[in-house]
Amino acid sequence: MLPEELNALIDQILSNKCELQSVELKKAGQGTPEKLYDTLSSFSNQYGGGTIIFGIDEKSGYKVTGVYDVQDLQTKVTQKALQMEPIVRPIFTVTEYQGKKVVSAEISEVDTNDKPCFYKAAGRLRGSYIRVGESDEPMTEYEVYCYEAYKKKIRDELRVIERSSTEDFSSETLEEYFLKTRRIKANLAKLPSDKILSLQGMAYEGKPTVAGLMVLGVYPQAFFPQMSITAMVVDGTVFGELGGSGERFIDNKRIEGTIPQMLEDAMAFVRRNIRNATVINSNGVRKDKPEYPLKAVREIILNALIHRDYSVHTEYSPIRIVLYKDRLEVENPGGLYGRLTINDLGKLPADTRNPFLAANLEVMINTENRFSGIPTIIQEMKNAGLNPPVFESRRGNFKAILYNDRHADIVETSKQKTENQEKSVETRIKAFCTNPKSRDEIAEHLNLGSAYYIVTRYLKPMLDTGTLAMTIPEKPKSKFQKYYTVKLNHIIEL
Repeated sequence: MLPEELNALIDQILSNKCELQSVELKKAGQGTPEKLYDTLSSFSNQYGGGTIIFGIDEKSGYKVTGVYDVQDLQTKVTQKALQMEPIVRPIFTVTEYQGKKVVSAEISEVDTNDKPCFYKAAGRLRGSYIRVGESDEPMTEYEVYCYEAYKKKIRDELRVIERSSTEDFSSETLEEYFLKTRRIKANLAKLPSDKILSLQGMAYEGKPTVAGLMVLGVYPQAFFPQMSITAMVVDGTVFGELGGSGERFIDNKRIEGTIPQMLEDAMAFVRRNIRNATVINSNGVRKDKPEYPLKAVREIILNALIHRDYSVHTEYSPIRIVLYKDRLEVENPGGLYGRLTINDLGKLPADTRNPFLAANLEVMINTENRFSGIPTIIQEMKNAGLNPPVFESRRGNFKAILYNDRHADIVETSKQKTENQEKSVETRIKAFCTNPKSRDEIAEHLNLGSAYYIVTRYLKPMLDTGTLAMTIPEKPKSKFQKYYTVKLNHIIEL
């Protein structure tokens, strides 16, 4: 970071009077802060890392106090960074602001194979932190385990269920499984059945695995009561919002069975509860068009079932499907696995949390298992004239969201009302951005969806029309980017 960039960042902080997801403030007027390991850990574990700024007192109204001694501060921060595992290497920048010396320490994200970064004296479980908003929070045991499971290639899907036996497999499903496996996999065709089950990760020494029961079991929930799906329909846009008769849910169902069974039952639930618009094509043929492309919905639910975490840490966490008036959300336990980030989804092949489960479902229900799920979802939404899907991965949970921009048309068959609503949102954005605002601030102000959705749905079109402008146009993806309203009187006279 250049001194000029640090000064610009300080301007932003003093204007907003708050820390950021990627910025932590420390006073350091009388000495080096004693407690730094939590921030060193959280920034090292965070996608993109973060920056610690020394010389601003948050508790005194974000007053610039300056640091006590630039050289000594850098030395002592470096010493503290050496106490981390793996060792953290801060990059320092020094600037003068309001006549005071301010120092920043940029903390890079560590490699996924080295996470979690933790304070050695406290140990991995107590010394690992994660950034949540503008605070550093201790990692849960499960969050630490997720990193360990990836590094050590722990396959929770192959966990043997001791109180079960192969008698807990459905005889009909088992017969179908052997028939399809021997037909598709030539190398297994002549092997005995028990050998096939072992090689395919479905059983070990006569005992079913988690994967085996979830694909072939008579009733998997006898062993994992919460490894199911809870599906709900909410009469509104906020969870817990009551319907016109005081009902909490319009429809509410627990879906159980094997993965193939749950997939089909979940799709039946969605079909039963989504709305349809009647479309008349150029030939005068009427056709019902669902508010969400069903192929995209199927891929999202299938992804949740295949890629959820099947460890003991999440045995009591079902997959959730929630239908709101304006969106469909599918949430599963187990955040993004391995090296993949949200920005990589649909662009790069993913590390697979449950490869045996994925391979066996390829046999049983002809899933592609070619990393095509996310691209298919994106393309289906585009083909339907809807906005891109939104994906979130937070603290051990992954959520996929489909927004239905046709909701007003389907419910009230009024295109004009939808257009008026769009104009109303743009008006709110213009009024709010008379002073530059970040995308997170705009999203929080509108309360219409995630920051990604707001940028895609509203900010980009407004930038294209010149209604909004960026404070750093040469770096559109900068984490310091802000948006401001372009006033009509901002015309350059020649």
